[in-house]
Amino acid sequence: MSQSNDLYMNAKSWPFEEARRILTKINHKTPEKGYVLLETGYGPSGLPHIGTFGEVARTSMVRYAFQQLSDIPTRLYTFSDDMDGLRKIPDNVPNHDMLRQHLGKPLTTIPDPYEKFESFGHHNNAMLRRFLDSFGFDYEFQSSTDWYKSGRFDESLRLVLQHYEEIMAVMLPSLRDERRATYSPFLPICPRTGVVLQVPMVELKPGSDSIVYKDPETNQLVETLITGGHCKLQWKVDWGMRWCDFNVDYEMSGKDLIDSVKLSTQICRVMGAKPPETFIYEHFLDEIGQKISKSKGNGLTIDEWLMYAPQESLAYYMFQAPKRAKRLYFDVIPKAVDEYLSLLGKYPEQTPEMQVDSPIYHIHKNNPPASESGLGFNILLNLASVCNTEDPAVLWGFVQKYIPNASPESMPFLDDLIKHALAYYRDFVKPTKEYRKPTEQERAALDELYEALGKLEASAAADVIQTEVFEVGKKHNFTELRAWFGALYEILFGQKEGPRMGSFIALYGIENMRALIIQQR
Repeated sequence: MSQSNDLYMNAKSWPFEEARRILTKINHKTPEKGYVLLETGYGPSGLPHIGTFGEVARTSMVRYAFQQLSDIPTRLYTFSDDMDGLRKIPDNVPNHDMLRQHLGKPLTTIPDPYEKFESFGHHNNAMLRRFLDSFGFDYEFQSSTDWYKSGRFDESLRLVLQHYEEIMAVMLPSLRDERRATYSPFLPICPRTGVVLQVPMVELKPGSDSIVYKDPETNQLVETLITGGHCKLQWKVDWGMRWCDFNVDYEMSGKDLIDSVKLSTQICRVMGAKPPETFIYEHFLDEIGQKISKSKGNGLTIDEWLMYAPQESLAYYMFQAPKRAKRLYFDVIPKAVDEYLSLLGKYPEQTPEMQVDSPIYHIHKNNPPASESGLGFNILLNLASVCNTEDPAVLWGFVQKYIPNASPESMPFLDDLIKHALAYYRDFVKPTKEYRKPTEQERAALDELYEALGKLEASAAADVIQTEVFEVGKKHNFTELRAWFGALYEILFGQKEGPRMGSFIALYGIENMRALIIQQR
């Protein structure tokens, strides 16, 4: 084993752990189809949310790790179940009255409520692809409608019909009594209404690739082909069928699908195929701790995150602890950005062993950009807050005193970061600012801080300034220094949290800080 391959085989980061599982599954040999296939799934009954992006981002990280371990070719399918029937109307889309007339129909036959695309399904697919393309993901988009209607699933549909009773034996124990009475793996598309029907089978006709069911409205028997898009499969059966048809090697899914993964795995085996390696990730939660949902539109959208933070920070948030539930709301953004920037700054000095386990390695495929300025999101956010400005030029004025020769042209990432911080300040900090008056103890400490800062050189380093702030807090007997810094944030900035004071004062300027103390004390 080469030294570099040994490095990857011993890497502890979760994408490498997953990649090694795939390698074991295929016995370190190229599959008969000629490549390793990773799949992600998307249900386009609502606008794609950030969790959908996260699944593709994480799977892409596993794919890249696999490519470091092996020369076996890889492909990534992003599959849209766009032939599914619309069961309920999402809260966050227009034209509810129109959509209500098409409930139950395949998503790709329902008019687009936004009136931009061929159908509602096509609209949501386009929204997903637009974003994935903007991140440069290497994926192949697959449409359920295209596969069913083109006949490319026909052989696998025949297999489902052939193993109908065995598949029913897998599925029925998982269903409630009422559902068992009407359950069938096949969902006929009603030729009369276009609705995806959930009806029991009256007769199976494998010889003619057809099934017979009773129309629930007319009570007439209807015979329909299972091929050519006349039927689709219940989604758990559909999932197992796809794993069999595509010969999928790896797929992720959320914690709510644990039982579905088990059932689809059994169905894949019933059909004579080897199921993929699977990975269960935890859900993202909204502001109040509920699972984010396409239909509810709760939590953050992809575009909302990118309004307030660079895309690299979103990739970082996706990388972190995928098996732990995490809040995905606006207040997590500043910390995520600064953690990403801190790791980026440390990366060049790390050993190869440390680098392969760093999020930076997986976000940037071991080719990260140079850290530009050392300035973080929170410090810029607090600079905007103290200056009470939404003008990038104001922040750049301070930056250029702090970093000679800095400019938006020479530091484009910092320029974007400043704009993101100003947007975040405008929408989340400014409306909630609430200054308070200092106590007598705090006022005395502020007076001493004012004097201590006045004794420093204007060019004093951030660490020197930080030490002075610490010493003042110690002298004035705060029960813990956290209370001293909390007081500074509330009195000077009008907020509960703030930056590392030494770094902030170095950027803002000692004399400006002394003026702020006088103004607010």
